[in-house]
Amino acid sequence: MAPTSTPQTPFGRVLTAMVTPFTADGDLDLDGAQRLATHLVDAGNDGIVVNGTTGESPTTSDVEKARLVRAVVEAVGDRAHVVAGAGTNDTRHSLELARAAERAGAQGLLAVTPYYSKPPQEGLYRHFTAIADATGLPVMLYDIPGRSGVPINTETIVRLAEHPRIVANKDAKGDLGRASWAIATSGLAWYSGDDMLNLPLLSVGAVGFVSVVGHVVAPELRTLLDAHLGGDVTKATEIHQKLLPVFTGMFRTQGVITTKAALTLRGLPAGPLRMPLVELTPEETEQLKRDLAAGGVQL
Repeated sequence: MAPTSTPQTPFGRVLTAMVTPFTADGDLDLDGAQRLATHLVDAGNDGIVVNGTTGESPTTSDVEKARLVRAVVEAVGDRAHVVAGAGTNDTRHSLELARAAERAGAQGLLAVTPYYSKPPQEGLYRHFTAIADATGLPVMLYDIPGRSGVPINTETIVRLAEHPRIVANKDAKGDLGRASWAIATSGLAWYSGDDMLNLPLLSVGAVGFVSVVGHVVAPELRTLLDAHLGGDVTKATEIHQKLLPVFTGMFRTQGVITTKAALTLRGLPAGPLRMPLVELTPEETEQLKRDLAAGGVQL
């Protein structure tokens, strides 16, 4: 059973898009995944997204994805929402992943915009609706045109919001104006999918974050969120500004690469990357250390 949620916060407020730990020889590290998931919840996350881009979903098998969901659900129990990435650019495959995630115990689905094929808006509408129809789980859309090649237009978001199981959107569009209109007209729970815009998106109606930097600064994100909700905008702004070096440093290159490096520096489970992702160079690692230190992260 998932922790308490409301229509306004169906997946909680602070979620981290978790990396998938691998063993030294590149196999799935389920023990490491359970230890990392437990650490993230202890640090203040009330939700974990597995099998997303940060979880290296393009290079994990369907069997590995299901095993990972089961392991994380077993580790965190009713302490956090476990949301499983189920989106691909193949609708039939996405439906298979959605059903497998439900069987494995996931409490929600994350469905990214189909990438590379660049479908029209009607194609997006039918794709997301098919995923929502495939299971009884609530669905969070994931709008990230920088990766997918196409945005989910506001009109399409409003149409999708009419589906009873499409309840949220992860916004990585980087457009506060569009976000403002979509939040106001769709009624979906809005989650920031761009850490640099966590605070700005809260100011226009977002309810929380699906974060990458939550791997290393979840307590600070929780404090920022609580300050904003409590009306202490000055404190929220101070925390946002303090974290700017972390937001910058964790995305100097591809985020999975820096996140796994940061976790390794902190002695937490991560392991190697799967190609085509590659490890940081020694020089990049030193820069990451400086960025994290500047943002107050203890290594």
